[in-house]
Amino acid sequence: MLRLPERQDFDAWAGFCADADQMRFLGGAMTRAVAWRDMAMRAGAWLTHGFSMFSVIERATGAWVGPWQPDGWPGTEVGWGVAREFAGRGYAYEAAAAAMDYAVDVLGWSHVIHTIDPDNAASIRLAERLGSTNGGPVTLPAPLAHFRVDAWGQSADQWRTRRAAE
Repeated sequence: MLRLPERQDFDAWAGFCADADQMRFLGGAMTRAVAWRDMAMRAGAWLTHGFSMFSVIERATGAWVGPWQPDGWPGTEVGWGVAREFAGRGYAYEAAAAAMDYAVDVLGWSHVIHTIDPDNAASIRLAERLGSTNGGPVTLPAPLAHFRVDAWGQSADQWRTRRAAE
């Protein structure tokens, strides 16, 4: 189930953010206090932009996947992150596909990207499974400008064609 982040999601979010391996390509592990500010910022983006990361709920736990475009971001992004204990179960694909549908059908985005570190093989595989292609290196805004990322992506028309064929 996709929904807006809620206070009850915080323990799962803080656990995800504290996992250095899971956060390797997402800016590094966070303390609980920093994770709280991060979750509050994402929830606030729903108010200021009308979209942000979703909470993905399996009933017993949460993982975060959804549309994203902070100020200065290189494009309209659907990103993902799944807690280690839920990796490999197809949740990231399912949620990313639903977020892609939301981004193009509800938000009206004409193009969707996924900013991915070139060493993040798992995210690259997921982007390819979604039908996205590597558009090359992009620069993220400060304080993330030093991150090495490529913008994988596709047009809304490409996404709709792919979904119709499924």
